[in-house]
Formats: sequence, C-alpha cells, structure tokens
Amino acid sequence: MPAALVQALCLVAVLEGLFLFAAPGLWRRTMEQLLANPDAALRRLGAVVLIGGLASLWFVRAG
Repeated sequence: MPAALVQALCLVAVLEGLFLFAAPGLWRRTMEQLLANPDAALRRLGAVVLIGGLASLWFVRAG
C-alpha cells in the first residue's frame, strides 16, 4: 500500500508539471480565478473533486 501511494503522488506531480510546462498562461489565469473565489466556494469545489476522485478510484479498483 505505501508503494502505491508514493506512485500515485508521483503521478500527481507529473500531471501538475505537465500542465505548468504545456500551458503556463492558462494555469496562471485559472489560479487567479480560483483565488478570486471565497473560501466556501473553494471548499465545495474541493469536496466535489475529492468525491469524484474517490468514486473513480472505487470504479477502477472494482473492475
């Protein structure tokens, strides 16, 4: 289990780096838009992404 977690975190780092490398201007504009939102909206967005990620992981692992 720890090895899988480290691999998942490494994949996240690769994807984040890819976005920054491929489209830095788009990434910057997106971050500026996110910073303009209130904390409650960011918290809701985080919850949606978290639930979506967990559901996706559950479907992938079950199949």
